[in-house]
Amino acid sequence: MKPEHEFFPVTDVPFTPCAGDVPGLTERVLAVDRPGVATRILRFAPGTDTSPNGMQVHDFWEEVYILEGAFHDLGLGRTFSAGEYACRPPGMQHGPWISEGGCLTFEVRY
Repeated sequence: MKPEHEFFPVTDVPFTPCAGDVPGLTERVLAVDRPGVATRILRFAPGTDTSPNGMQVHDFWEEVYILEGAFHDLGLGRTFSAGEYACRPPGMQHGPWISEGGCLTFEVRY
């Protein structure tokens, strides 16, 4: 189960590199149960290109809210920015992305 947390500054949790071969893509994992069940903040440094990781497909639900900045989805040919939200069911293809100016997202996976 995810751990119990009362309110705390998320800045107490450091950003760490994400799995894969994409410099500039880091995550702040706030709570985790098991693979595919987590809450995190994902950060794209300016200029991040996730093409080395390819298109993403996973076996869990994922909800994403863009807090700051924007990224361009190369698969869809669309740019998404702060204030936009996605809800992705298992098996939905998405990405890869490029973020010219950087981006910060809040994600819940289950």
